Amino acid sequence: MKKILVLLAAAGLLATGVTRAETLSGEEKSPHYSSGEIVVTAGRVEELKKEVTSSVLVISREEIKESPATDLGELLAKKSIGNIQKYPGANTTIGIRGFRSDAHGNDLKGKVLILLNGRRAGTGNLAKLSTSNVERIEIIRGPAAVQYGSAAMGGVVNVITAKGKGVPSLFAQHMQGSDDFQETSAGMSGTLGRFDYSGSLSFSDREDYTTASGETYYNTAYNGKVVASLNAGYEFLDGHRIGVVVNHFDIDRTGSPSYFVRNDRSSYIEEQNRSVDIIYTGKPSEGYWSWMARYFVGEDFYGYRSPSISYSSDRSVDQKGAQGQVTFSPEWLSVTAGFDWLDYVVESTMAPRESEYENPAAFLLLKKGFLDDMLVVSGGLRYDKYDVRIDNGEGNHESTDNINGSVGLAYNPADGFKLRVNYADGFRMPSAGELAGYYPYWGGGFYEGNPDLKPEKSSTIEFGADYQSGGVTTSLTWFHSDFRDKIQESGLDSGNRTWVNLGGATIAGVEGEFSYAGMYPFTGSNLSFTPFVSFTWLSEYNDDDTGDYLLYTPEWNASGGIRVKNESGFKGVFTLAYFGKKYVQDYVTSWAGDVIAKEGFTVANLVISKKFTLDREYGRGFTITGEIENLFDRDYEYVNGYPMPGRSFNLGLRVDI
Repeated sequence: MKKILVLLAAAGLLATGVTRAETLSGEEKSPHYSSGEIVVTAGRVEELKKEVTSSVLVISREEIKESPATDLGELLAKKSIGNIQKYPGANTTIGIRGFRSDAHGNDLKGKVLILLNGRRAGTGNLAKLSTSNVERIEIIRGPAAVQYGSAAMGGVVNVITAKGKGVPSLFAQHMQGSDDFQETSAGMSGTLGRFDYSGSLSFSDREDYTTASGETYYNTAYNGKVVASLNAGYEFLDGHRIGVVVNHFDIDRTGSPSYFVRNDRSSYIEEQNRSVDIIYTGKPSEGYWSWMARYFVGEDFYGYRSPSISYSSDRSVDQKGAQGQVTFSPEWLSVTAGFDWLDYVVESTMAPRESEYENPAAFLLLKKGFLDDMLVVSGGLRYDKYDVRIDNGEGNHESTDNINGSVGLAYNPADGFKLRVNYADGFRMPSAGELAGYYPYWGGGFYEGNPDLKPEKSSTIEFGADYQSGGVTTSLTWFHSDFRDKIQESGLDSGNRTWVNLGGATIAGVEGEFSYAGMYPFTGSNLSFTPFVSFTWLSEYNDDDTGDYLLYTPEWNASGGIRVKNESGFKGVFTLAYFGKKYVQDYVTSWAGDVIAKEGFTVANLVISKKFTLDREYGRGFTITGEIENLFDRDYEYVNGYPMPGRSFNLGLRVDI
């Protein structure tokens, strides 16, 4: 209750100091729409989606608001974007086209890259990223290593923070639900002259949850979860803005329950992820040049505590980095050149105790239009240098590098219709331990780094077609990936362990989406229905050496549902998310991790809201929201041995000032 009063008081104080300089007109518009066409930043610069040669999915701000999800992991799970590995507490990874992000530490061992506003988020754990102050999420399916470097093999998830616009506004919200879930949040957004701002702050807690079987899953509670986001900037000259972006995630304690069949009731985890970005963007009103410069610092922390055996471990990653790029874009050509610099310092109570990862890179991106831009050809080249240091008493240093490229074509024969083909390389640099390590492992012996280790690599070709017109949005893509130089552990004659490049995989399939907005089935009714569906089907996902199916990779993923709304502020969204059969290692009943088939499951969710508008001119009012998660009370688990909550209810009240 104290948190609610603090947030409401803060909102009231801020409201008294705000002067409304302009009025609202019509529905809220998302800034990634220009003249009715979607603009994305998948290629590091703004471009029309119809000119993009790769497969890009945009989750809009409206879709994010309609979802009951409170973090990025929950959102992508409810939309069934790839394979989700979701544990109780705050740990979620995503797999795209057979490649996965890494939730342990940062993104160094991941093969799907998570970004914040176009730079590395410093974590592969999607649960650490809030959706409360997000403008949109862009998902690039397939390699994007030319743009973003190591780990962008299966895809990239780019979370783009909202910028303030229009009339200054404030909100306060409280959600209450099953398992004593409660979340209190507040935020503000708007512009004052040349100054823009958008921010949010939330506090949440939840007790142990109950599965669909009616059994309490102990030690699944979390408390002291604080999430904050701020994006503020000042346009000191027309087209020239300097801004600051702050992201903060902190959870005092989240349970670490182990498998349900041997429920650990005492172990817990402490986690943080914090960062600050300083960004300058420039684009004169006349001329063909634009540019961006960024410097950022951050920290990612993971602490494990097991009181029953008096054991604890900590791992912290201090990150800093810089980006710079310049774009020259006359009507007939676009050229972007730039550099990235990244430095990670990893400190751990586990071996290796300290390591440093430094990654300077340079890239060049080209795009050329032909036939009045009906045909667009794009390509790029990137060079990455990779230096690592391990403090193991000997001060081991190693380095390696990598060059990769991409080329694509988009053909727009008619308005709203696009054909595309794209070829791209992906890679994952070896970690510091894999290249330069020398440290003990459990049971005796040492891990020895391999300085001759090469980056893991992939090559992907895809063909696709997109259509958007008259409320219909549809997309279909076929892809084929060749994964090689896989990094795996191997024994040495000395009895120690090392890493070698051994084996690979072939992954191919089809992904698609369809939606139709603007159905009015009842004469005289202003109720609109929008059905939607998306899917990924893997026709091939096999290890090249053994021919076995890849582990933790489902053949099918799909989601669908319907959105309903009217002009009086009523909205409803019903979704079904399906996760198909996959092969996993069974550590629940087998200490050796025998491979078993984990059957698929479907989860349904329902969200209904009604906004009561008190002042249409300024958008003041209040909104009541009801949510039902796992609507049909199904037993299901994303990870073998970790059942998810049964049917749960949430009720919320939001006040907009």
